[in-house]
Amino acid sequence: MKYLTGKKIAPRPITKNTTIVELVEDTFFAYNSARLQEGCRLFAEKMLEDDVTVACSITGALTPAGLAQSCLIPLIEHGFIDWMTSTGANLYHDTHFGIGLDLHCGSPAVSDIELRQKGVVRIYDILFHYQVLLQTDAFYRQLITAPEFQRTMSTAEFHYRVGRYVKAREKALGLGRCSLLSAAHDLQVPIYTPSPGDSSIGMNIAAKALEGNGLNVDVSADVNETAAIVLAAKRAGGKSAVLILGGGSPKNFLLQTEPQIQEVLGIQERGHDYFLQITDARPDTGGLSGATPSEAVSWGKMDPEKLPDAVVCYLDITVALPILTAYAIARRRKRKVKRLYGQRGKFMLLLKEEYEKARQRRRRSKKSEAPRTHPSRRKD
Repeated sequence: MKYLTGKKIAPRPITKNTTIVELVEDTFFAYNSARLQEGCRLFAEKMLEDDVTVACSITGALTPAGLAQSCLIPLIEHGFIDWMTSTGANLYHDTHFGIGLDLHCGSPAVSDIELRQKGVVRIYDILFHYQVLLQTDAFYRQLITAPEFQRTMSTAEFHYRVGRYVKAREKALGLGRCSLLSAAHDLQVPIYTPSPGDSSIGMNIAAKALEGNGLNVDVSADVNETAAIVLAAKRAGGKSAVLILGGGSPKNFLLQTEPQIQEVLGIQERGHDYFLQITDARPDTGGLSGATPSEAVSWGKMDPEKLPDAVVCYLDITVALPILTAYAIARRRKRKVKRLYGQRGKFMLLLKEEYEKARQRRRRSKKSEAPRTHPSRRKD
C-alpha cells in the first residue's frame, strides 16, 4: 500500500559519536523535525547543485544572536548563498561586531526600566550598552560623508561599499572576519534591503540628508537588479532557489522577482524552482510570513511544477539554521563562488533587452487584435 512505503521509524540510539548528518537523517522522523530533514535534504541535494543560484532572505534579529558568524558567513564562504535580501536592522546590528563592539547573553526576565536607567538595551535575551548604538551611528554618519557616497545607488552597491569599510575596521582591530557585510564584500554577494529607511542605517542616512549629504538610495534599481539576477540565472540554463529565514518584507522582495519578470515586465518565465522556508508564522492569519509555496504559485512566484521541491519548516530559526548549515557543510563540497555583485551590469542589459522584446510583442499583439475598419463606399 502506497501509504506505508515511507522509511520505517526505527531510530538508532544517539551516542557521543553521532554526527550531525546521522542526527538529521536517522532521528528526525516526524512533525517539524521531519520537515527539517526534508529541508536539509532539499538544500544539500538539489539547491546546492552548481547550476542553481541561491537567494537567502533574513528577517528578525538574527545577526545580534550571532547567526551571521556561525551560519551565514560560512554558507557564503562555501558558495552556498549567492545573493541576499535583509532587513536594515540585521545589517546595522551586524556592523556592531565588525567594528569591535560587544553584545552579551542575558535574560528576558529583567526589569526594562532598570536597564534603561543603566544604559543597557535588550533584544529579548541579548543585552548591550546604549553606547553600542551611538558608536555604530557615528560610524555610519562618518562613512556616508565620503565622496564615493555622494550620489544615487542601489542598496546592493551601498552595502558593498560599506562592507569595505567594515572589513578595514576588522583588520585594524585584528578581529578576523566576523561581519556579514565584510564577507559579502569580499565574495561579491549582493545584499538588498527592501525598506532602507526602516532601520538605524536609514535613519542616519536621513539625518545626513538634512545637512545636504548627497547619498540617495534607489529602490527601483533594487527591484530591477534582483529581477535581473533571477532572469540571468534562468536564461543561462540554470535554476533559482530561495532560502527564506523568517518572512516579512525581505521574503516578499526576494519572491517578487518572478512577478516583476512575468507580470510587470511581460517576460516569459515560470517561477523559482526551489523553495525552503524556516518560519514560526501561521498561514491562516493571512500574513506573508506564513504564506505557503502553493500560495506563491498563484502569484507566479513559484513554478507550479516544482511544488514537490518546496519545504516549510515551522521552527525557531536560531535552532534550525545552525542544523541546516552544519548538515549542508558536512554533505556538500564547496561550490565556486558566483560573485554576482560584479555581474549586475551584464544582468541588467539582459533584462532590458528581454523587456524591450516583450514590449514589441505586446505592440504587435494589440495591432493584430485591433478591429478592422472598412473603407467608406461611395454612394451612387
